[in-house]
Amino acid sequence: MQSLFETAACCLAAVDPDEKVRLTAEAVAGWRAGVLALDAPLAPLPASEPGRPERPRLVTPRDLPVRGLGTVEGHAALIHAIAHIELNAINLAWDAVCRFRGLPAAYYEDWVTVAGEEARHFGMLRDHLRGLHSDYGVFDAHDGLWQMARQTAADPLERMALVPRVLEARGLDVTPGIRSRLQAHGDTRGAGILDVILRDEVGHVAAGSRWFRHLCGERGLSPEPTFHALIRRHFAGALKGPFNLPARRAAGFTETELQALAEADQSRRQ
Repeated sequence: MQSLFETAACCLAAVDPDEKVRLTAEAVAGWRAGVLALDAPLAPLPASEPGRPERPRLVTPRDLPVRGLGTVEGHAALIHAIAHIELNAINLAWDAVCRFRGLPAAYYEDWVTVAGEEARHFGMLRDHLRGLHSDYGVFDAHDGLWQMARQTAADPLERMALVPRVLEARGLDVTPGIRSRLQAHGDTRGAGILDVILRDEVGHVAAGSRWFRHLCGERGLSPEPTFHALIRRHFAGALKGPFNLPARRAAGFTETELQALAEADQSRRQ
C-alpha cells in the first residue's frame, strides 16, 4: 500500500500544471479506493516550495499591471489571475496533507477532497483561457498565497486559521462581484465556472473552520479570540471588507466572529 504523504508530496512537487492536475486526480482516486495509507509517519516532509512552471513570472502585487475587462487582454488576464489562485490552492491542499501528520483521518479526507476540487477548477479555467486564445503562464502573477504557506508551515492551527479562513475566505467575498462582471461582459462560460468555484470554496473554508476549532480544542484555546489574535499578528489588525456574510456563515464563521471582523474593518477605514 502506498503512503498518502508521499503521494501528496509527488503532487505538490509536480512542475507542469497539467501533470499536477493529472496526478491529483489519480491520488484522489487512490484515496477513495483505499490504496493510500496513513501509516507512514516517517515519510519525509515536503520541500518548502511547490513545483512550479517557469512561467508565470512571480512579481509583487504592486508590479502587476491594471488591465480593464473591456479589452481582450484584460479579459484573459482576469481569468489567468483566478487560474493562478486555483493552482496555488492545489498546492496548498496537498501541503496541508503531507506537512501535518498525526491528525484524524477525516482531516486528510477533507484536504484530499479539496485538492481534487481545486484541480478541477484550475482545469476548467485553463481550458477557458485557451478558448480565449491565451494560456496559463502568459501573464505575470504574485505569490501571496504561498507566502502565507511559508509563514504557517510549522503549525497546522495557524495554517487552518490564516489560509482557508482568511485568504481563501476572501474569495467568498469577491467572487460574486467578479462573476457579475464576467456575465455583464458576455462571458457566460466564465461566470458559470465561478459559480462552481464559489460553491466549492464554501466547503473548503468550512474545512478550515472545522480543523481550526479542532486544533484549538486540543490545545485548550478559545477559537474566536485565537483567530482574531492571529489576524492582528499577521494582517496589521484588520481584514478588508465588505464580507459575504451568507457564504461566510455557511463556511463556519460565527455571528460574533463576523461582527468583530466588521467592527475592525470599520475602525480601519476611519
